[in-house]
Amino acid sequence: MNYTNFDMGSYHIHVIKTDHFKSVNVRINFKRPIKKEEITIRNFLNDILLESSKKYQSRREIVIETENLYNLSCRNSTVLSGNYIISMLNAEFLNEKYTEPGMLKKSIDFLMELLFHPNVKNQQFDQKSFDLIYKALEEEIISAKDNPNHYAALRMMEEMDKNLPLSFASEGYIEDLKKITPASLYEYYKSMIHSDIIDIFVCGNVDPNEIKQLFSDSFKINTLKRKKGSHYLTHKKIRMRSKSVKEQKDTKQSKLVIGCKVGELNLQDRIYAGYIYNLILGASPDSKLFREVREKNSLCYSVSSRYQNLNSVLTIQAGIDKENYKKTVSLIKKQMKDIAQGKFSEEDMEKARVIYVSGCQGLFDSPASINSTYISYVYLDADPVEERIENISKVTKDDVIRFAKHVHLDTIFLLEGDYHE
Repeated sequence: MNYTNFDMGSYHIHVIKTDHFKSVNVRINFKRPIKKEEITIRNFLNDILLESSKKYQSRREIVIETENLYNLSCRNSTVLSGNYIISMLNAEFLNEKYTEPGMLKKSIDFLMELLFHPNVKNQQFDQKSFDLIYKALEEEIISAKDNPNHYAALRMMEEMDKNLPLSFASEGYIEDLKKITPASLYEYYKSMIHSDIIDIFVCGNVDPNEIKQLFSDSFKINTLKRKKGSHYLTHKKIRMRSKSVKEQKDTKQSKLVIGCKVGELNLQDRIYAGYIYNLILGASPDSKLFREVREKNSLCYSVSSRYQNLNSVLTIQAGIDKENYKKTVSLIKKQMKDIAQGKFSEEDMEKARVIYVSGCQGLFDSPASINSTYISYVYLDADPVEERIENISKVTKDDVIRFAKHVHLDTIFLLEGDYHE
């Protein structure tokens, strides 16, 4: 693989040339610092850009054109990434070597039509498209709130720190949805196009200079942007004693979510020792939580842990019967304490390393995953995959113990089932 970065002044083009795949993946990222009140309108904009355009007046016409382009796949998504919100226009299509000459340009021109020629009249989005997206997004927000796992995880984060971007609902909010109009949506569109930091990632068997020329001809943005601050979230306050919160819901199974803040550590410990710790604790099928809490003591239906290095947070989620709440929390705390005291084996370490390395090797399985990997290089200063595999082998038991002592239990949230037949 060969990587080329073109600085176009108002945006960057990143080309990863590889001949391992028949398809080409293009990802156009728009990035800005997160504001809670912008999440909903951001999602709305993402969806409406794929609903219609000036040239393609309906979703049906867009689908027909993707079929003409040899089943080009195209989707939009918005993610909350540390201190940033990122909107991504993602497309994958066959290399023109397997279709016909000129299809690379036609595919990119199609994306530019959707992005730069929205279905707008009199400075506002088309009402019919607006109404369709409004209804769909409203249903998505409501259904997310009705999902016990999602709701419990979000409520725990709100109790941990309501100002932390992790506590923001990625799907958005009904109260913000009600404020959006076709005109305000178009104003936000112009703001995103002209103010966001923009990166274009292209992976496939392509000529980097041809990619540069194609976007130079069609991606007409000339506003210069300053690089913003770090992606990484840090915690200004670490709670001395954890807080416990219970909330009732008409559901049969209770949802337990435990949130831990991770204190400041050196890079090696924060990244690599952190992932080994998480795999030993609860992120693998042979983890301590799975063995001790679920299998040996039968206290839960499911249990797992998740370490978010970007957000300096570790969470534990379990589905339990409410009468097992105290026993489950106590046993989870014991597993965390045991690791901090070095009560785990070299075999546990080796199993975690194998899982980590396997995950790294899968990062090159498709053009889309390769683009995601290079995005982590550009945005997060992540180590190259080869170095990650080398560094994980250097993690010692003492490194994991040191990391464990910086994991501070902050919030215990129970969505208590109160279901009656």
